[in-house]
Amino acid sequence: MKISEIKKSPSKVLLVLFCILFLLLTFSGGYFIGESHAARTFVPEGEARVVGQGSLSPSLAKDIDFRDFWNIWNLTKEKFYKQPVSDKDLYYGALKGLVSGLHDPYSVYFDPDEARKFNEDLNESFVGIGAQIGIKGERLTVVAPLDDSPAQKAGLLPGDWIVSIDKLETLGMSVEEAVSKIRGEAGTEVVLQISRKGLDLLKEIKIIRQKITVDSVKWKIEDGNLMTISISTFNGDTASLFTSTIQEALSKNVKGIVLDLRSNPGGLLTSAVDVASAWVGYEPIVSEKGQSASNVINGVTAPRLHGIPTVVLVDGGSASASEIVAGALQDYGYAKLIGTTTFGKGSVQDYQELPDGSAIKVTTAEWFTPKGKNINKTGIEPDIKVEFDLEAYKKNEHDNQKQTAREVLLGTYKPTTEVSSSQGKK
Repeated sequence: MKISEIKKSPSKVLLVLFCILFLLLTFSGGYFIGESHAARTFVPEGEARVVGQGSLSPSLAKDIDFRDFWNIWNLTKEKFYKQPVSDKDLYYGALKGLVSGLHDPYSVYFDPDEARKFNEDLNESFVGIGAQIGIKGERLTVVAPLDDSPAQKAGLLPGDWIVSIDKLETLGMSVEEAVSKIRGEAGTEVVLQISRKGLDLLKEIKIIRQKITVDSVKWKIEDGNLMTISISTFNGDTASLFTSTIQEALSKNVKGIVLDLRSNPGGLLTSAVDVASAWVGYEPIVSEKGQSASNVINGVTAPRLHGIPTVVLVDGGSASASEIVAGALQDYGYAKLIGTTTFGKGSVQDYQELPDGSAIKVTTAEWFTPKGKNINKTGIEPDIKVEFDLEAYKKNEHDNQKQTAREVLLGTYKPTTEVSSSQGKK
């Protein structure tokens, strides 16, 4: 048909346009059905469907066929036996998988609910069992139970490998997923199956969840005018409580300080810097070295405790921010470290909240002590190694590590075959 003939017949024009429209709809409809089988499944009430199945950048397309992602998405939506399938859950799950591709236990994506719970950990109170956990040797491990917590009272110890949570195996489980399963309503029970050095069989520990209120800094003055400062975690109240403790130490003119960082799993870097500054002053406390840059973090206050003999107690539950403080005081010679090797968490994470309430925590660097020591995965060796005598403590609450610290400060310490200086191992 010629163009001139079409112009003369409006009905023919409509027929041609209809045919073209039909072909376009048929093509696009076939494409949509072929690419989006999941459209046939239900969407949970109150939820929107994920859209925007965009194209892949040419550089990445050479190695990866991103259509596989949507194929899996659609097959999951269509084939899963429990319907309806939540687009939101699949979306957040995909983001978790994306970050898990870094193969770093400390780089994690949090959905909005998990982000809220993570922030609760840094507050003064939360509901749980009162134990910090981490990944060590690819195992979910107890870093430290908090002092006087349900976890501590139930017998959980630093270094315990959590094999299962309520009969659910933890192999391959992230810290955040484990925390979400351990947390629950106050008064309810969680059952942990743990493996421990010296145990031939797995041990089952039942713990009742309760509200955990943490005063991160506690102190007392004992015989010989020695002050013991116990810091259980480095959270939002640590700096202010520690400042008050410094004032007490100076007003009482204490002769020595035992800084107890045992079973302290860490926390806020800023709080650790505040504490270390009391001895170090404005000197470098820790340095960060990332892929493209390094950063030195200096102290932020005058060294008000400088000159007061100090001993720091550490163990396998001393991690992260605790190791920053212990490492700085050891490097500058402001304190002797007594106890056992620390946990060895020497990496730095950046935490960023996202508009939808979710968040991402990504490892951006490793940190180093003032003398440049990298303690990641190895920990800090104490100046005087003393294994904690649990049996003696159970019998008469005798703390042999603390007793050694007092002897060092009072000048009565004498090494024995059970207490040896690590300095001779160099």
